[in-house]
Amino acid sequence: IAMGSTEGLKRGLPVTNTNAPIQVPVGVETLGRIMDVLGRPIDECGDIGEQERASIHRQAPTFDEQSSSTELLETGIKVVDLICPFAKGGKVGLFGGAGVGKTVNMMELINNIAKAHSGLSVFAGVGERTREGNDFYYEMAESGVVDLENKPNSKVAMVYGQMNEPPGNRLRVALTGLTMAEKFRDEGKDVLLFVDNIYRYTLAGTEVSALLGRMPSAVGYQPTLAEEMGVLQERITSTKTGSITSIQAVYVPADDLTDPSPATTFAHLDSTVVLSRDIAAKGIYPAIDPLDSTSRQLDPLVIGNEHYECARGVQGVLQRYKELKDIIAILGMDELSDEDKQLVARARKIERFLSQPFHVAEVFT
Repeated sequence: IAMGSTEGLKRGLPVTNTNAPIQVPVGVETLGRIMDVLGRPIDECGDIGEQERASIHRQAPTFDEQSSSTELLETGIKVVDLICPFAKGGKVGLFGGAGVGKTVNMMELINNIAKAHSGLSVFAGVGERTREGNDFYYEMAESGVVDLENKPNSKVAMVYGQMNEPPGNRLRVALTGLTMAEKFRDEGKDVLLFVDNIYRYTLAGTEVSALLGRMPSAVGYQPTLAEEMGVLQERITSTKTGSITSIQAVYVPADDLTDPSPATTFAHLDSTVVLSRDIAAKGIYPAIDPLDSTSRQLDPLVIGNEHYECARGVQGVLQRYKELKDIIAILGMDELSDEDKQLVARARKIERFLSQPFHVAEVFT
């Protein structure tokens, strides 16, 4: 399976067998640099200095090495902190169709968490637009997360395998980013791992599966979909030495959350943030659906009774408003009881309250 362009390849060219899996640089030398799937720098800033190398394939930590955390991670996004709080060392998925704001939400989370967070971050761009990777790099440089003068002082390492790369490359680039994050974790650091986009990882697996002549399964996906997802997700975990908090964007094809790819991803996550096209159509951003989004941290033993009751109360009001929408559409507001009218007004205020301007969206507004 090719990891790069196959143009110009022909019979008779010399081939070298490395007798080893793909090995990529890890450690502080990777900070502030942009690398490809093979760990080669693609930022035109020269070679990566003396560095340790690690294989991108390794076993997930064993049960006795793993640790769980109930410490909350504050994001600064109202609807997230209220309805689906994140755990430090947890896994978060941002689910949404095309153009509802997955990448902008992820950029805001990077802005709010990575800049305030004293630890290190790794960003893996899997099959996304090169423009977004470019914007991300310059934004990180502007905010000081990437130190252009002294790269090892930076707080983020970037690995890109964008849309124009062959499927073998896109299938491995998430593992390259994860390997770099694991190294920092094993040194006892708290790491943030951003993956944009997990769906492209699945799609690359589908393309490779077709190239290998395997029989497709549901909706044309590869028969090994669950296993491939498990291999990646099981390694993204916190151990007794350090933590990896992972935030992953998940594209939802045709806004169908029951599609095999997002459905397989759901099983691995602690918090799911679902972006809704209906909310985006109203002009309410972030377009996060408070009724569809869930979190394992939304438990009175973790967040306290007051927060729990407030979140459930908000969901209750919004759910009742959703039920009343049909009546309002057919008969109008006048047919509602006074109590229901008050509830509708309250729900609309809550919807507005849960929207907010983003720092990273200033350039658009």
